[in-house]
Amino acid sequence: MADIAFLLLIFFLVTTTMDIDVGIPRKLPPKIDAPIADFYKCNVFIVNINKDGVLLINGDKFLKISEIKDATILFLDNGGGLGKSGEICDYCEGEKLINSSVHPNKAIISLQSSRKTKHGDYIAVTNEIVRAYNELRNRESRKLYKVDFSVILEKAKKKPNNKGLKTQVTTIKERFPILFSEAEPLKI
Repeated sequence: MADIAFLLLIFFLVTTTMDIDVGIPRKLPPKIDAPIADFYKCNVFIVNINKDGVLLINGDKFLKISEIKDATILFLDNGGGLGKSGEICDYCEGEKLINSSVHPNKAIISLQSSRKTKHGDYIAVTNEIVRAYNELRNRESRKLYKVDFSVILEKAKKKPNNKGLKTQVTTIKERFPILFSEAEPLKI
């Protein structure tokens, strides 16, 4: 009887398939060498999500999830000052407000949720923020190369040794780098 139980155990171990957890593919932003003091408060776009899916932006403005993409674009595309290398954002189309990001390469988006935030709401907000970056990158790519950035990325994946495509991808990513921080959930 013990032999049969052992054989059945081996049979089930060998034939069982394991589910692989699927995560969210996210490339983390590069390490920032500059001290935190160099990033003024206006360069940080703080998004808090509560348990009801309501967003609080920078501690003073409430938005719905459907409105976060446009607010993110306004923040990133403001262009009200100098970038990391002291350059002016001549490609920004924003209103150059003093209380918004000074340059896209200094604009940081910080996403924070409560522990009771619904997973679907959290994913919806991250998707809207990524959509804002994609929209700005596509716009810039159409201006420079007359084609969407997503098309250039697909071509670059198919032809990884093409230096012209690599240069185009790098140029667009440098103009609108994704500086996105996902903070620890709050115990509220």
